[in-house]
Amino acid sequence: MAVALDPQMKLFLEAANADGPMFLRSETPEQARAKMMALLEARPTTPPEVYSALDRTIEGPHGSLPIRIYTPAEARTPMGILMYFHGGGWVLGNLETHDIVCRNLANGAGCVVVSVDYRLAPEHKFPAAPEDCYAATKWAAANAAALDGDPRLLAVGGDSAGGNLAAAVTLMARDRGGPKLCFQLLFYPAISSANDTASQREFAADGFVLSRADMEWFWNHYLDGPADAKNPLACPIMAPNLAGLPPALVLTASHDPLRDEGEAYALAMRKAGVPVALKRYDGVTHGFISFADLLDQGRQGLDQAAAALRAAFAR
Repeated sequence: MAVALDPQMKLFLEAANADGPMFLRSETPEQARAKMMALLEARPTTPPEVYSALDRTIEGPHGSLPIRIYTPAEARTPMGILMYFHGGGWVLGNLETHDIVCRNLANGAGCVVVSVDYRLAPEHKFPAAPEDCYAATKWAAANAAALDGDPRLLAVGGDSAGGNLAAAVTLMARDRGGPKLCFQLLFYPAISSANDTASQREFAADGFVLSRADMEWFWNHYLDGPADAKNPLACPIMAPNLAGLPPALVLTASHDPLRDEGEAYALAMRKAGVPVALKRYDGVTHGFISFADLLDQGRQGLDQAAAALRAAFAR
């Protein structure tokens, strides 16, 4: 039996689709970015207060890499550090689009959050984004003390394309002898470019925030050629071995084309011996975490993530 939309989610979608179906793709990446920013600016949500939110640049693989460092309202020393990689299909998003999510996670988990403004496609195709995210993670490990953080308590996380990048960074850290990661937080991650799961087919049409057509548009801009689809750093489900990765929390949404691939990746990690907690939120769409001010389940998802981070950092 199909799961009904959550009443709050239904109201949100009705408002968002009032002038036609809401979708993330557009004619050009620039138009899509402008549309995302317009949607953000139309939501007058007051950001949660944190102790500090500091913008700075660090040295990336190909020049300066902007980051934002959040210190929670109730800071202690030393703290765990969460590297956060924003969603947006590798084409959209920036430090501003996920500012509220990062503030909520910093306060909820009592940790430092480092948000990474990685290079976007199609101007910078794969592997620019994961290389930027990995470089920022190495920087945080090396500079943990200056962040009032503990280098032994370093986690990665992200939503959608950012969940993809977090998964990629865990593979890079394991295989390149990089920083030791204690946890990974994956919100409805994009895991495979095949777009061939049951949930991809079920949510092929517009109207549920993200569609199969959106994902095809994003992957087309992100990958530099067909060979990239076989690279685990682009499509983590292609990794021949998932053993030795950090414990994970994977959250998915019932009305999301990425639902099945996120759950398949969680089960694959579990089969490889990785401790994985998997939770599907019923009745909500892709992106529900970002709508925590409007959706009770969005708030519940953030609270679950914060609790998992606190537990990981307490070990």
